[in-house]
Amino acid sequence: MKLITRDTDYAIRALNYIVCNEGRTVSITEMVRELKTPKPFLRKILQLLGINGILKSYKGKNGGFMLAREPDKIFLLDLMKIFQGQFKISECIFKKDTCPNQQYCLLRTELESIEKMVLEKISAITLKSLKKN
Repeated sequence: MKLITRDTDYAIRALNYIVCNEGRTVSITEMVRELKTPKPFLRKILQLLGINGILKSYKGKNGGFMLAREPDKIFLLDLMKIFQGQFKISECIFKKDTCPNQQYCLLRTELESIEKMVLEKISAITLKSLKKN
């Protein structure tokens, strides 16, 4: 199990690069060079961030990307939802809301407690708090 997938990790890297270059549009070519990421892979990530209102894109000679929101309004949990879906530590093997084994399940309460704790921590992490100085 991975808490953060490769797509989420590279989204964070790209966003951090844009934050460190705030006030100007950052081209995909520049990010590919600096982040050493394949262009098609990074393009896909940036497009998803744009569709989800995290980035604004500009076309043309001086085109590129800028943040659509302030860094303190972009949360790690939002990025995880975009690239990984809803956060769950464990899913019931029956994949139902009501588990037929609910009253006998030894892990359910413990896993829910762990999940709640992790979600609280992740929910507090913003792009601003991750900014590389």
